[in-house]
Amino acid sequence: MSLSPKTVYDNLQQLEKVDRVKSATYRQMAQEILADLSVSQKWREAIAERLNSANRTLGLQMANENDSY
Repeated sequence: MSLSPKTVYDNLQQLEKVDRVKSATYRQMAQEILADLSVSQKWREAIAERLNSANRTLGLQMANENDSY
């Protein structure tokens, strides 16, 4: 099944609105797009930025005062 970069990009905007399983699926789809060299550099960069931002947000939500990075 071929993934649409636009769909993957749009799905990443929904990560905080869906359950954990769907969120993990969307993240996996993003990783597949990032690894696909037939997808344009522009799309891969946009998806990477959105995924990175979502991962930072998740890290902030999951971390507590006893965690160190």
